[in-house]
Amino acid sequence: MVRMCRRSVLRLLLSAALPFFALTSQSQQTTLLVDIDNRPQTSLNGPWHYIPDPVRDGWGSNPDHASLNGYAKNAHYVPGGPLVQYDFARSPTLDIPGDWNSQKDSLFYYEGLLWYQRDFTWHPKPRTHVFVHFGSANYAAHIFVNDAHVCDHEGGFTPFDCEITDTVKDGDNFIVAAVDNQRAVERVPTVKFDWWNYGGITRPVSLVEVPESYIDDYSLQLKRGLPNSDHAQLEGYVHLVGAGPGTRVTFSIPGLHIEKDAVTDTNGRAEFSFAAPGLELWSPERPRLYEISLHAGSDELKDDIGFRTIEVQGDQILLNGKPVFLRGVSFHDEAPFRSGRSWSDKDAESLLGWAHELHCNFVRMAHYPHAENEYRLADKLGIMVWSEIPVYWGIDWTDPHTLDGAKQQLHEMIRRGHNHASVILWSMSNETPESPERDAFIHQLAQQARSEDPTRLVTSAIVTHFEGTTATLDDPLGQDLDVLGYNEYLGWYQGKPADIPNYTWQNPLGKPVIISEFGAGAKAGLHGPDTEMFTEEYQDNVFRQQFQMLGKIPFLRGMTPWVLMDFRSPMRQLPGIQDDYNRKGLVSDKGEKKKAFFTLQDYYAHMQQ
Repeated sequence: MVRMCRRSVLRLLLSAALPFFALTSQSQQTTLLVDIDNRPQTSLNGPWHYIPDPVRDGWGSNPDHASLNGYAKNAHYVPGGPLVQYDFARSPTLDIPGDWNSQKDSLFYYEGLLWYQRDFTWHPKPRTHVFVHFGSANYAAHIFVNDAHVCDHEGGFTPFDCEITDTVKDGDNFIVAAVDNQRAVERVPTVKFDWWNYGGITRPVSLVEVPESYIDDYSLQLKRGLPNSDHAQLEGYVHLVGAGPGTRVTFSIPGLHIEKDAVTDTNGRAEFSFAAPGLELWSPERPRLYEISLHAGSDELKDDIGFRTIEVQGDQILLNGKPVFLRGVSFHDEAPFRSGRSWSDKDAESLLGWAHELHCNFVRMAHYPHAENEYRLADKLGIMVWSEIPVYWGIDWTDPHTLDGAKQQLHEMIRRGHNHASVILWSMSNETPESPERDAFIHQLAQQARSEDPTRLVTSAIVTHFEGTTATLDDPLGQDLDVLGYNEYLGWYQGKPADIPNYTWQNPLGKPVIISEFGAGAKAGLHGPDTEMFTEEYQDNVFRQQFQMLGKIPFLRGMTPWVLMDFRSPMRQLPGIQDDYNRKGLVSDKGEKKKAFFTLQDYYAHMQQ
């Protein structure tokens, strides 16, 4: 008879019901290296073996049967050998990057734990650090190298890096990743959201080698409040890991003939502030990017970044000190044509190419941080960006774990994105119900965003409530925001299209307003009267009526209609029309442009004149 203490029994009972991270009192630390795209990398993309684990047996939680389970050991079944009830080498493969839902019919609706494995060869160099970089893994990820637990990460849309310097061997190695996309109340987002819960390692994976002392973060921004580019002042910092105080850091911008030195303080931080005469400002009309170079010891980083300011003055949004109207569109990080989570350069080029074709100077990347190649392309195209964390609908406002998860995702979004000139707005939430608990929760996020990046504006997308035909934009959340985003679906969820021009808007807070969502569903190719829902004509009619109303709002400073492209959602079940897709896209998931696409294109073209 096996005897177990009460604590062991309780742990085993819990392990059958809870995700692994909930049982881990102290997660292995991850970091986040900025500018990862400009570092040498060894790709781990390609086929990885996988084993679904709906009963969560692969942890090897029973010490008396560890040889049967414990998938991180990467054991192999040998005929005539000891009992092993799994073998990655005999298991099928999934392509990484890529969600599991769109690759295997058997995993289309799967939510739970899935284990990945891949072999790799490595030859470590002396006096270097080695990291394994994940672009994202939805939702909780637990990483093992050569059967050693190297890190955990929570949050399905932000990148992370696990140091494996002391774990990787010279020669043959293996990595095992346990990824869990099970929805849970304490997670961010929570159990209900209106997009597909794509599971897996959804963005690229690579090995990154850095020197013994290395740059892990830097920021360089144009100082606000200066009259013109002739008086431009750049300021920022470089942060080093493994360097003592007094380490010299050199910063250069060859295009401006600028080279500056600074030294690190006791925290490894070196600060810069210098004039940049002749600096050409980044803007949608001319998205000027400069090559920059950072040197610290044997480490070097290069990047292409732009410089601009974004501010609020009264109910105006100022880009480089001048009022700007944000001609935008919202979109999900969903792949055109093939479906699934977007990750490739081709995906980014299709999505932002359509936005550019619409004459957009702005996009709302909803409802979570998108792949970094989309931000880089927005920099090049001159498209400003609203970037959001998935605090969506009914989050558990009182759970400290939920708040910690939201703060972590906000921190990682800002750290990765704070050198992208395109990003002008950090969004804290979408369509959250009013309550004092919500206000306190998001207040802390807004404070964090301003502390970590005081150069950008803070917003949220708020539900619009109407009294009769009047909308008064007085949600208490607005007190914490620089720019008010408001979602409304007049003509779809409320009222008829013909009624839309009769609605009026009041703005007691006097802040800039973006209508962050409006629209209507339409199946591409379905035609009929403009009073029949789901026809292209109905959607087009809603847009035309919206334009009449929006044109009469004096404090309106932008719009991001919903949505650029149809995207998968299990909430949309109407057979023959929705078929698991939200059909509010201006473009179908197959790339077919609907009538409203050309109506919006024409509207924005006239606004440019």
